[in-house]
Amino acid sequence: MFNYTFQWRQALQKLPLLLDGALVTLQIALMSMAMGIALAVVLAVARNARSRWASAPATAWVEVSRNTPALFQIYMAHFGLGSFGIHLSPYLALLAGITFNNAGYLAETFRGALRAIPGTQLRAARSLGMPSIQAFRLIIMPQMFRIAFLPTTNQMVWAILMTSLGVTVGMNIDLAGVTQDINVRSFRTFEIFAIAAVIYYLIAKSVTLGARLLASRLFRY
Repeated sequence: MFNYTFQWRQALQKLPLLLDGALVTLQIALMSMAMGIALAVVLAVARNARSRWASAPATAWVEVSRNTPALFQIYMAHFGLGSFGIHLSPYLALLAGITFNNAGYLAETFRGALRAIPGTQLRAARSLGMPSIQAFRLIIMPQMFRIAFLPTTNQMVWAILMTSLGVTVGMNIDLAGVTQDINVRSFRTFEIFAIAAVIYYLIAKSVTLGARLLASRLFRY
């Protein structure tokens, strides 16, 4: 017979700790996205390059990141690198794993965006005497980011949710880690995880709605 007694008041008392964990989750997600975007731009350009010396490593990165589990990538950063004497803390291992994953997915997003931009624009900029790097930075990149803006937002949401995998390598200061610790001490599993799920949901929806609002302001024309 169902005789579970809900203790929401006891669970809600832990809300400040959960919110502190949520801030760490956001921090990791934002840092992984910033580094992932920077790497993805390089990977996207390299994949479009004619030289195999540039395209082959970039293709390998993208293939591995997109076709292996994110959990595997975090494990490799934490346990795998340890086999070679490189020991990363759970925080850094989680950050490295998510960054690696973000870079691979965003590289394909950016590569698709680059292909959507007519090549005549770059040639027109070059005909005006603009150096290739400057033309790419001032003409091509703004259009690339505009095309890839909403898909990049989806990756941000995915990065937020991926941080929950940190508990598998001992991460205990993000939202998932704090939730697990509170659950072990209080045994209020349903209530604690339900509150954490609501926090994850609100963060993800805030990012999505914020991105749509920003896009409507930035890309009116």
